[in-house]
Formats: sequence, structure tokens, C-alpha cells
Amino acid sequence: MSRNFLADETSPYLLQHKDNPVHWRPWGEDALAVAREEGKPILLSVGYAACHWCHVMAHESFEDEDVAAVMNRLFVPIKVDREERPDIDTIYMSALHMLGEQGGWPLTMFLTPDGEPFWGGTYFPKEPKYGRPGFIQVMEEVARLFREEPAKIEQNRAALAKSLAAQSADSRPGEPTAQVPDFVAGKFVELMDPENGGLKGAPKFPQTGIFSLLWRAHLRGTPAPDGHSFEAATTRVLDHMAEGGIYDHLGGGFARYAVDERWLVPHFEKMLYDNAQLIELYTSVWQETGKPLYARRVHETVEWLKREMLLPEGGIAASLDADSEGEEGKFYVWSEAEIDEVLGDDAPLFKQVYDVSARGNWEGTNILNRLHHADTAFTEDEESVLAPLKQKLLARRASRIRPGFDDKVLADWNGLMMAALARAGLAFDEAEWVELAAGAFRFVAENMVRDGRLHHAWREGKLQHLAMAADLAFMADAALALHEATFEPRYLDAAQSFIGQLDSHYADATNGGYFFTADDAPGLIIRTRTVYDDAIPSANGVLPGILTRLSFLTGDDSYLAKADSVIRAFAGELQRNIFPLGSYIESFETRLRPIQIVLAGDTGEVEPLRRAIYALALPNRIVTHLPENASLPQSHPAFGKGMVDDKPTAYVCVGETCSLPVATPDELIEALRDARRQVSN
Repeated sequence: MSRNFLADETSPYLLQHKDNPVHWRPWGEDALAVAREEGKPILLSVGYAACHWCHVMAHESFEDEDVAAVMNRLFVPIKVDREERPDIDTIYMSALHMLGEQGGWPLTMFLTPDGEPFWGGTYFPKEPKYGRPGFIQVMEEVARLFREEPAKIEQNRAALAKSLAAQSADSRPGEPTAQVPDFVAGKFVELMDPENGGLKGAPKFPQTGIFSLLWRAHLRGTPAPDGHSFEAATTRVLDHMAEGGIYDHLGGGFARYAVDERWLVPHFEKMLYDNAQLIELYTSVWQETGKPLYARRVHETVEWLKREMLLPEGGIAASLDADSEGEEGKFYVWSEAEIDEVLGDDAPLFKQVYDVSARGNWEGTNILNRLHHADTAFTEDEESVLAPLKQKLLARRASRIRPGFDDKVLADWNGLMMAALARAGLAFDEAEWVELAAGAFRFVAENMVRDGRLHHAWREGKLQHLAMAADLAFMADAALALHEATFEPRYLDAAQSFIGQLDSHYADATNGGYFFTADDAPGLIIRTRTVYDDAIPSANGVLPGILTRLSFLTGDDSYLAKADSVIRAFAGELQRNIFPLGSYIESFETRLRPIQIVLAGDTGEVEPLRRAIYALALPNRIVTHLPENASLPQSHPAFGKGMVDDKPTAYVCVGETCSLPVATPDELIEALRDARRQVSN
């Protein structure tokens, strides 16, 4: 039966296409069976709800009766939400790269009836333009080749299948040296834009994996190449992002990226994963610099999260669209006349500060930004004057038609945000943020685990798809962050459970590391395996750090052996491409230079010492609470130690050596500074 089959799906992206005249089917064995039965090639379209060019192609082609008729006649059309099925997206995006094409979304791939790729691209306009053929022309030629020149199709299919298999099985083991983090940071700092921050050129992405490596190099005291500074490179990009148009100055939160080199013009979609990673980085840099701007941006972003992204059930939604009323950014931009109307006599001050003019700074409208003040901090008094003006404009903006809201809950993105909230809550002493993270963790534990297995996506009571490796890795990291924030053993138990699922269903026993998908995940032509970060960090990248922490917290050396195994499995990638290895290098540094802090005493009594820990940025910290009458594992360097004179006591351990007992917050801060100097040498 030919019809559109998306109406029963839960993905907001798929539901956006349920009324298309295209006879879309969701990915699955049913769709593949139809293709095999009819002997038709598959047209696979992958996108996501907040994707601007996905909307453009949808309006131009998928809503068009003539285009749909060609699609339905020549192909079995399948629609995939890349956020709901990152396993499918990663396979076919890899195939596109192997064809020599630049990746992006919408991803448009042509497959055999068995789901094997043979050609593809990204956005195709309905009519020929931008140097691209028209979509109908493309489809008719692909279908002709499939019918009349099957040898060409088979040649492409076989070559791609071989390359995909080789990529998945690619083994580049090795032994990275301790100099790797310093060497890579030195390479990156030379590529940074000295004026605007971030990597040189446009577009500019908030590449937190790279920025974090620079920041860690500064904390280690690593000498930068001549003419460069790790600290300045990090703070410059954070300053310009915080004051640029990529940041929502009224509602809080960062957009996906800036299309220009100044951070002025955002691609207006807001993604949960970007904001999670930025909360964590801004928090770490604030701990060391104390810059009020960073604290303000973290607080405002958490407020945005609570106001716009937190679901009633406790989970956190995925994204906000770039478009509203069919126009990118319409919800966020302003005319000078509207600013004047809302603010009256206060408008001149606001317009001067936020770069508002009659001409506008983007397509005749104004993107609010403070880039002309990015290198000069505002005082608290100045901010307090601006705050009520921003609130007035935020209230006016609330009356506009809002962008699309993707309210599905993804375990990996939620895990990233839980960890960021828990760690920021500790740093800023915001117990509410820790509870927000704990609430999201409860939601996932109660709603996204079935038969002892974590799943990837949830929406409106419906659970979808077995977890990917990143889901389990980020949830394990979130559990460790919550364990540090609460000292509750159940979070440590949960982290071990998530790692247990990884070991049981995702481990690559031949090459090391972990596959993207489980061994019993259905409907895939291949299981991919990678250490490369994408928009979110790689599971194999973050796992060595997570496993290192687990080993020290539990005393179980097998976790440390697993961390070393993952590090060795991918060490050869350092010789090929360092750009997507940020999380892997951070994990490697955590394995090399952990700082263990033991707090001995009852929970309430150790609180002053605990607060002192967060006076410094210590990305490699591992905090262990030792209640009265408890003991550490024999393998712990502080084994046998405890309270002194029945008073709360702290120990700071580097390698096998621990500090003398520390009894006051000031002494602990100094001991932590000493420890940081030790691991830097």
C-alpha cells in the first residue's frame, strides 16, 4: 500500500513530514522489505527538526506534488531523524564522505533495496541552481542508471561497502606519549583567530573540544609557541561568543554556530548539546579567572534551560528551531522602531550597547550583540541598568510566534547536560542546578531503561531504540558528576551499570574500543567504530577519562585496564587527524594526571573543605568522600588515612603520593595548587 507512513511516529522531525505527498516510510525492516519486493532503490533523506536547509528542501521538493510523484514512482522514500537514529546517520554520512562530498544536512542518499549506499549528496534544489542539478533531474538519472546500467551501480555499491567495512575495522593502535596534550594544544593555538577568537575563518563553531585543550594547557602551565597565549586564546573566544550574536542576549543560551567570522550572525537553532558543553567550559574558566561575564552567561543559560527546555516529566528537550513563520531568525531579530516602541526613553542607551540601528546589522534587521564591547567588561552597575530593559524586550518577544520545539528526550544529550549542571552547581554553589540534574537523571532511569537496557530516545511516553555507545558513556559521566555533587553511592552504582552494558554489548574484542551500536541493534548494514568527535564528543573519546575516575573511586583496577586499552586502540589516529580528537586527548590527560582528593568526615562537617575544592579549575579532579568509620581500598594512595583529632580532614594525592593531612580550606587550596604544579611537571 502506497501512502505516507509517518503519522504514527513520535519524532517531531518525522511528524513535520507526515502530510507530505511523498510516501515516506520510517527506517526499519518493513521499509527495506518493500524495497526488495518492488525492486526499487531507496531514497534516504536524513535531517533533524531544527535544520534550516532541511526545511528549505522540504518546502521546495517534499511538499511539491510533482516532485513527490517522481519520488514515489521511482523510489521507496525513507525519512530518518538523525538525532533519533545517529547510528543510521553516521553510516550514510561516512559513505557520502567516501564519495568525496562535503557532509551536511539534509543528507540525501540513494541505496540498493538492501540498504547499501551507492550515491548521494546533501541539499538538492528543486530547480537547477547554486551549481547543483535540479532534484527531479537527479532522481530520474539515478533511477535510469539503476535500471539500465546496473554494473555502474554495483561498482559504486561494492566500493562503498568495502570502504565502510575497512573504516569500521580500521585498527591504529599505539602508545601515546605524555607530550601529546601539550603538542596538540600548541598546534591548535597557532590556528586561532587573534582578533575574534575561535579557529580562523568562517563559519565559526563553538568547538569546545579544542577550546578545552587550550584551557587545560594553560592550567598545566605549558609554554605556548612564541607570540601566543593559551589563556588569551581561550578567554578571547569565550568573550566574543558571550558578547556576540551567537548568544541570545535576552533569553540566554547559545545558537549552533555563527555563519561569519565575528560571531555576529548565528544559525539561530539552539541545541542542548552545545549549551551543555559551553556551560561546562565557561564554568571551568570562571573558576580560575572569576570573570563576572562568564558567571552571568552560565546563570542565564541555565535559566533558559529551565524556562524553555525542561519538560514537565523532568527530562530535557533536544532543540529549538532556527525558523519561525518560515523565516530563519525571525523570532530573535529586531527593528529599531520596535526597540524604540518598547523601551521609549531608555531606547538610545540600549541601542548603543546592543548595536541597534535603522539600517540594521543583518538583512535589514538587528541581531542583538555587544561585540564592540567584547574586550571591555561591563560593570555590575551597568549590567543592572540594562537588565530591566532586556526583560521588557523578552516579554515583547514572548508574544511572537515561537520557533519549532523538538521535545524528544535523548539520553546522550541529557547526560551531557546533567554532568554540566552538576559540575556547575558545585562550582557556583547552586544546589538547585544539582537537583535539576538529579531530576533529569531520575527521568532517564525511570523512563528510558527497559529490561535492564538503556534506550536512546523518548517522547510522549514512547521509548525508542536501544542506546548508542554515547548514551551509555554520557550517562555514566553524568552519574559520576552527581556522585561527586551528592556523595550518594547509588550514582556510583549507576555509572558501573552503564559501563557494564557497554562491555556486554558494544565492546570490539578484536580491535579495542567500543562500537557505536549494540550487538543486537536491528536493521544496520554495518556497525561503525570511531574515536572522532562530531557535534558531540565521541564515546571512545570520553570513556578513558570516565573509566579512570571509576577505577579510583571504586578501587577496581579493571576499569583502569579498560581505559588504557581504549587509549592504545586509537593512539594511531593522532598521526592522521588531530582536529576531532579533543575528548580523546582530554581523557588521556585525565589518565596521565589525575588529582585525587579525599574528604574524611561526615558530609555536613566536610562541607567547608569541599567548597574549597571548587575555588580552582581542576578538570582532572577525583573527589572521594570517606565517612567516619569507612575505609579506602588498599590500592588507594590514601589507604589507612582518615580524620585527624576527630576533625574533618582532607588529603590531596598525585600518583602514589598524598599530601599531609589538611584541616582548613585555605590549606586545602594551597595543597591543590601544589598538586596542580606537580602534575604539570
